[in-house]
Amino acid sequence: MNWIFINGEYVRQEDAKISIYDHSFLFGDGIFEGIRAYSGNVFRLREHVLRLFDSAKALLLPVPYTVEQIENIVLETLSRNKLETAYIRLILTRGEGGGFSLDPFICKDPQFICITVAFDAFPEKYYNSGIEIVTVPTRRNRADVLSPQVKSLNYLNNVLVKIEAINAGVQDGLMLNTEGFVAEGTTQNVFFVKNGIICTPPCSQGALEGITRNAVMELAAGMGITVKEQTVTRHDIYTADEVFMTGTAAEIIGVVKVDGRVIGNGTPGEYTRRLYQTYKMFVLGSEIHTAQH
Repeated sequence: MNWIFINGEYVRQEDAKISIYDHSFLFGDGIFEGIRAYSGNVFRLREHVLRLFDSAKALLLPVPYTVEQIENIVLETLSRNKLETAYIRLILTRGEGGGFSLDPFICKDPQFICITVAFDAFPEKYYNSGIEIVTVPTRRNRADVLSPQVKSLNYLNNVLVKIEAINAGVQDGLMLNTEGFVAEGTTQNVFFVKNGIICTPPCSQGALEGITRNAVMELAAGMGITVKEQTVTRHDIYTADEVFMTGTAAEIIGVVKVDGRVIGNGTPGEYTRRLYQTYKMFVLGSEIHTAQH
């Protein structure tokens, strides 16, 4: 069984436990990060850890370790599990609050957890043939109510979208904000290509500032491709030459049908394929953090 880091110790998976009175269990009061390791190379580990600290600061949630300590915990957990290609989940809970009070300031012993597992995302056929998505009824939480930049353990907004996508028989859902503009997918950012220009919704429209999103924008710019952040409508998506989604788990995956409308020629487009190939090379060689230490 896997080794799990939890609150200062490495324990076997079956022994990794938190209190049922932890605010993360009672109220979803905690944060997380999802990270990928490729052949011993942990992709943008520092950026993920810094984003964890940003989420914690927004929630006034104390982090019991430094950035460098968390990086070392990630590498040690991978090493103990003999994993070089893996998915990494960092979790920070508020801790036990002594009953059912909402008051976060009476909580004690925040739990920091690192889980590493062998991981593959979508089946290979989806990268070759693309996926289908639908616009879902559930809207993105308003940013002035619950910021999408906080990766909270209260992920119900996204869970509802995933339910609706599965019930529709497709691989993902397209989430709109309360004004009807495109925000993102269940766990992925959305891009479209039109006349050789790549566009994506700005984070102000309800999109997470994804680590993969930023990497793709940097790679595209380095390839001489114009990238724009702009308000995106469903009409933009329907009439795009290409649509693709990005995320830590899925990486870059082409979307070939949206709400029954075929995108482009119905296969992942040239820009999507080029970016995916470039990204796969990039993640294998761009970082200094390795799981071998």
